[in-house]
Amino acid sequence: MSGELTSTTALRASHADRDRVVDVLTGAAGDGRLTAEELDERVEAALTARTMGELAVLTADLPVVAGAVAAGARDVVRIEQRACSAQRGDGWVVPRRLEIESSLGDVTLDFTQAVITHDVLHIDLDMHLGKLRLLIGPGIVVDTDSLVFSYGKVKTRGPADAGAPVDLRIEIVGQIRLGNVVVRRTRRGIRKSPKP
Repeated sequence: MSGELTSTTALRASHADRDRVVDVLTGAAGDGRLTAEELDERVEAALTARTMGELAVLTADLPVVAGAVAAGARDVVRIEQRACSAQRGDGWVVPRRLEIESSLGDVTLDFTQAVITHDVLHIDLDMHLGKLRLLIGPGIVVDTDSLVFSYGKVKTRGPADAGAPVDLRIEIVGQIRLGNVVVRRTRRGIRKSPKP
């Protein structure tokens, strides 16, 4: 198995992940969003799912349930890697704090379809010879004022977001040596989870 990390959809699902999806499905059936047959089919698929991607498909057409999202959210998440790349993509639950230690590799965080459960994300960055890529939509601002650069810089691409209300503030602190922070703005909105 290679050291390269893929998107969250390829991660192996735990028993707790399966249980959370079953709770969402049961609640949706109780609201009349799923028939009894659909519920049976999806619960069976959830209980035998191997990856987070297989679980995500089962709830993709259902509204986000605050309690289920909050249960999946963690206060601190750590990404540690050497000579490989990490990515967080569609449907990942953004924590309060993200610790990134990376050498000889890139980290890509796509916020355009992430589940936002907090107003502020603190990123503690320690990166050497790599790029931190942030894909953001309207309502997200990135603050790199406290980030120390040694032979690196911040590159921002995409349309400006003047006047939009701020749903998420990303504060990046720490250091980056021989690398860059690339912020790419898109017009896709974020999935803001209601607070429980």
